[in-house]
Amino acid sequence: MDVSLRSAENHSRFDSRDRRLATLVAGSILVAVASAFVQVSHGSYPTPYGVTFDVLTDTTILFNPDVWLSILTGSDLPDALNRDAVIIWSLRMPRVFVAALVGVNLAVSGAVFQAVTRNELASPYILGVSGGAGLAVLITLVFFASATFILPFAAAFGGALAFALVYLIAWQGGTSPVRLVLAGVVVATVFQSLQTGLFYFLDSTAAVKTAIAWTTGSLTGVGWAQFRLAIIPTLIVIPLLLVASRHLNVLLLGEETARSLGMPVEYVRFGLSGLAILAAATAVAVAGLVGFVGLVVPHAVRTFVGSDYRRLVIGSVFLGPALVLAADVIARLALMPIQVPVGVVTGLIGGPYFLYLMRRHGDFSEF
Repeated sequence: MDVSLRSAENHSRFDSRDRRLATLVAGSILVAVASAFVQVSHGSYPTPYGVTFDVLTDTTILFNPDVWLSILTGSDLPDALNRDAVIIWSLRMPRVFVAALVGVNLAVSGAVFQAVTRNELASPYILGVSGGAGLAVLITLVFFASATFILPFAAAFGGALAFALVYLIAWQGGTSPVRLVLAGVVVATVFQSLQTGLFYFLDSTAAVKTAIAWTTGSLTGVGWAQFRLAIIPTLIVIPLLLVASRHLNVLLLGEETARSLGMPVEYVRFGLSGLAILAAATAVAVAGLVGFVGLVVPHAVRTFVGSDYRRLVIGSVFLGPALVLAADVIARLALMPIQVPVGVVTGLIGGPYFLYLMRRHGDFSEF
């Protein structure tokens, strides 16, 4: 009888978490769609909401293979499209798609880093990965301005180098959450100083503005080229991390328990970290240093669905794009005609949230 009661309670609890996850996913989709709709309706040539709705629901566009072929190959959109459709699909929709990719990559990479380090204060930004990727991207822009095709590789290399330095600094016969976080802060600070130093090599105001946009995180001016740059790594990394979510659950049990269950802990940890680095580097390569998304989103999802990574990663996949899309709408429209970098808005959201986490976990304890 007792066993049956416990089984019923556990089943009820799991059903409750699944319902919360479904609610989170539905709410995130609603926020993302609403933000995208507002985003594509505003610009130097304002589009009435009714016209925007007609363009976005026009099946002759949505199911036109020539439209998607032009997006994927970089060719011109079909001549049959009217002016409103061309403005929305060629100038405004790329920003929406890129923002969604940035959000999903940063959110999921943050969730992975928090599991790998067993510290809910970890994120690509805090651990220096974003700083390393940003430094590599900035070096490429300053000294190899025409080689934009290597940006993802440069970002991945810089992020991997930063994370390796963090581990090297934190390693003392093993690592601990507090050492990893503190080492990440040190590495991020050093790389930020190097980024600032690169500004002295810029020889024009336009180049300075571009560098500032990268170091603060901006989606201004992104196009389908940036979408094509980010979509392939995203389609590789995100499914792999969704499949690997059960390994993240095992890592949370601690190294000894994970080894007793037959897991090669170091190989799994570095493999998952590599995927998280690639995800963060992909976001940096197309939008610069958009901070705190990898910290805020996983923790917010955790408060809804618990620490089971099979649910947490799914929640992050949906909440990440919703947060970045909403933040980008605020960044673009709050002070029109001035466009604020989206990284400023996410920083205003994430900074106070980080302070809240520090006060709640003053000893940087593991979770």
